[in-house]
Amino acid sequence: MKKRIGALVAGMALVLTTVLAGCTGGGGQSADTGQPQPSAGQTNQNTPAPSTEPSVFRANLHSEPSTADPGLAKDTTSGTVVRATFDGLTRLDQNAKPMNSMAEEVKISEDGLTYTFTLRDALWSNGDPVKASDFAFAWKRALDPKLASEYAYQLYYIKNAQKINAGQASPDELGAKALDDKTLQVTLENPTPFFLELTAFYTYYPVNQKVVEANPDWALEAATHVGNGPFKMTAWEHKSKMVLEKNENYWDKEAVKLDRIEFAMIEDDNTELAMFEKGELDWAGQPLGGLPTDAIPSLKESGKLVIHPQASMYWYKLNTTKPPLNNAKIRKALAYAINRQDIVDNVTQVGQVPTMGILPQTMILKPDGYFKDNDVETAKKLLAEGLQELGLSKLPVLTLSYNTTDRHKKIAEALQDQWKKGLGIEVRLQNKEFKVHQQDLHELNFEIGRIGWSADFNDPINYMEMYRDKDGGNNDTGWENARYKQLIRQAAAELDPEKRKQMFAEAEQIIMDEMPVIPMFTDVDVWVQNDKVKGVQVDPLGFIDLKWAEIAK
Repeated sequence: MKKRIGALVAGMALVLTTVLAGCTGGGGQSADTGQPQPSAGQTNQNTPAPSTEPSVFRANLHSEPSTADPGLAKDTTSGTVVRATFDGLTRLDQNAKPMNSMAEEVKISEDGLTYTFTLRDALWSNGDPVKASDFAFAWKRALDPKLASEYAYQLYYIKNAQKINAGQASPDELGAKALDDKTLQVTLENPTPFFLELTAFYTYYPVNQKVVEANPDWALEAATHVGNGPFKMTAWEHKSKMVLEKNENYWDKEAVKLDRIEFAMIEDDNTELAMFEKGELDWAGQPLGGLPTDAIPSLKESGKLVIHPQASMYWYKLNTTKPPLNNAKIRKALAYAINRQDIVDNVTQVGQVPTMGILPQTMILKPDGYFKDNDVETAKKLLAEGLQELGLSKLPVLTLSYNTTDRHKKIAEALQDQWKKGLGIEVRLQNKEFKVHQQDLHELNFEIGRIGWSADFNDPINYMEMYRDKDGGNNDTGWENARYKQLIRQAAAELDPEKRKQMFAEAEQIIMDEMPVIPMFTDVDVWVQNDKVKGVQVDPLGFIDLKWAEIAK
């Protein structure tokens, strides 16, 4: 006997209160205005004639997307572009719950190990039919070590996926088979309650097998980019702008109200806000761009600022492979000496929550944290012990790197000052273009590096599995712990919620005892928008989806 899933699939419960800006919801229907509407085929004399002007949404991506390939996407900027130009088996609604999208029907076996997806009739932006084999091909491609997908581990829930990624099994052994053009059968390693949330994530998106095999560089330019989403890419002037237009081949094109999306790529937050105030942008701020921290109080006072809680953490990763940050006591001293409350009160200023653990507030296991905020005395003791263990009398100058935004700069300056005053440590600040910063983190070409992490799905494993393996795609610290690794593997297969929680709690204690990553705060998104912008979906995970966006006339 198989369980049947209809149009809306219930995901794991989220405890985060959602604040949305004009969301119409996952069904793409506009909110009821309460006004009588003319019947089909009739014209209301009081209704103005439809505008012939194209509906255009203008925003800033803040930086050049690192990719437009779902198999390689790894950051918010790339994810925004990929989510607009591709569609998965499921798509998240405004509450971050998965609903059927490319999948018209889903059947789940009684043991929770086999998912059978029936695809709806759909076309790629170039007119090719979307096939079940495109999904299987995309997943095998992402698992191919030669592609070096940093998110390949998100596919490990599928049978044999991890072995394939490690070169220990053939791609043909992946538990994903196209039974025919419309039927995809997926077999999992273990029952995974959040699997339908995963299929909404971009690593699980399909790619057009024919296009990819014909041109390995297909995703680098607009002219060769092919997707199956609500929009298609029509222009990409690198490091300058990108244009997406409504995809006439999209299966749900009637739900798409925008004719065009125009993305600028400006790193300076002040310039972004100035363009918004001049009417040159319809949106300024996160999760697309950024706002200058100095402008936050006045925007908040004016009532223009939208503050949106999200399951997201602000961190500093530490390169544990080189002295002096190979010493856990030095790393803990840096973490303990930070006054997070002062930073969220006086720098970020929009309700971020100081968090002394690796997990955000929606998933938190130990609300009081694993150490005290602003514990300078303990930090001094740990620093002295760490220096003695390393045979040093003082720390060398450390370098803190961050990608270029006003907010990251101000937070880094606050840390620099706190570490100088509290521990007598000299810290050099280094800002980098986002793509370069990301690559340096991945190659361990840094000492202390800023990073944010927004949940892909609302479960602790989404945060904790990235530190399971030192060579894992998003680890970027060089840290690994055998017991931690064992606990994360056990938690992935454990069905008892209480036992699973205990495993996560022990694992989080280990990572906070060794501190390869310094937690700062559970973050929020803040932005301002044109009053005419409706239907932009920012969900509780912090994902932005422009499928249902529109510009009111």
